[in-house]
Amino acid sequence: MMRGSSQQFMGIPGPQKILKTISSIWLSQTPNELTTPGSSSSCPGSEISCQAQYHGQDTCCFNYPGGQMLQTQFWDVDPALGPADAWTIHGLWPDHCGGGFDQFCDSKREYSNISLILVDAGRGDLLDYMSEYWKDFRGDDSNLWQHEWNKHGTCVSTLETHCYTDYLPQQEVVDYFDKTVEVYKELPSHEFLANAGIIPSQTKTYALADIEAALELAHGNPVTVRCRNGALNEIWYYFNIAGSLQTGKFITAGPDGQKSNCPSKGIKYPLKHPKHEPTPGHPEPIAPGTPFAGRGNLIVSTLNRKYGCIISYGTWFTSGTCATFRAEKLSVNMNSYLTDDKFTLKSSKGPCAFQGDALTCGPQITAPSEFTAKGDKLTYNDRNIFFADHVPSKRTQSTVYASQGQRSIEVEITWTGK
Repeated sequence: MMRGSSQQFMGIPGPQKILKTISSIWLSQTPNELTTPGSSSSCPGSEISCQAQYHGQDTCCFNYPGGQMLQTQFWDVDPALGPADAWTIHGLWPDHCGGGFDQFCDSKREYSNISLILVDAGRGDLLDYMSEYWKDFRGDDSNLWQHEWNKHGTCVSTLETHCYTDYLPQQEVVDYFDKTVEVYKELPSHEFLANAGIIPSQTKTYALADIEAALELAHGNPVTVRCRNGALNEIWYYFNIAGSLQTGKFITAGPDGQKSNCPSKGIKYPLKHPKHEPTPGHPEPIAPGTPFAGRGNLIVSTLNRKYGCIISYGTWFTSGTCATFRAEKLSVNMNSYLTDDKFTLKSSKGPCAFQGDALTCGPQITAPSEFTAKGDKLTYNDRNIFFADHVPSKRTQSTVYASQGQRSIEVEITWTGK
């Protein structure tokens, strides 16, 4: 089974690329009003699934019978999966409005090459994101993706192949994973819980009512919380849809009959990577409030307001969970005395540096940049103003540069300790 970075998939173009090339030639010779190949059905004035009774609506525009969508997330600690400060994706499930569900609805559209399908569609970016946030506890992410599509994706009525104009092979597979990730990014569960003081711990326990209240406040409707051996393990968020899964509006909803299996109190929320007690001869951990010491997030501000953060590759992002960075102090000999004002930064991807003027983090960085701080603001080469070509939105990211050039967006980066 093919796995890994999108750069690994080379060679003969797949069916989507071939058909897109043919279609672009065909479109260049036909009137502009023709519908773009591969687009889904237009659904004007769509009814909301589960809020309207089924009376023969077009199931390309009305999700039926799986009208309630569950966006499901995992908190896996043994083994620890995904970033330390993020829940991971389990799937997007179409349930009947009363709680039942169908599964494995179309054997002819069961696929095992999800990675190749995404890369062939030009969505290496989506594959890279899934490789970090959509994890299998057995270590076989591709198998989990295959299972989720074959069991659940094939049961979404609006993803049927006849719902597309000039259908491109496996377009519905791409749409399923793209939408699942899009919805996941709007539901940062770790942040929702942390805002209510519910944070991973090896010693603290929490009440179910407090956990449910924090998640309901953020989601706008009750959710279902699942536990394993008395510890938080899964969250199910519910939606109805006005229109198709591909382009319709997701509307928050309450559970379709599913109930929590957690105890009413004493619920554990363990750390993914437990912190060890300091041993003799080793320094105590840095206080979380100390700027650029220990672990923290890099928060981006522009026009004097916070707007997103830096994620693990070093890019600026406004959706999803902020990456955790580690600041490591440097002791530098300056005219026969030592100063520890300088530090380096490292994310889960690797060391960080301004490489070719662009902030980048990863294993390819062999010479990390040396930073300083002005209060809680990141400083590089005595400047705490950085630059970007555009402000990111939704799924897009922006590169952060050290110099201005022709870039019009000025940003500051501040530290929030953990």
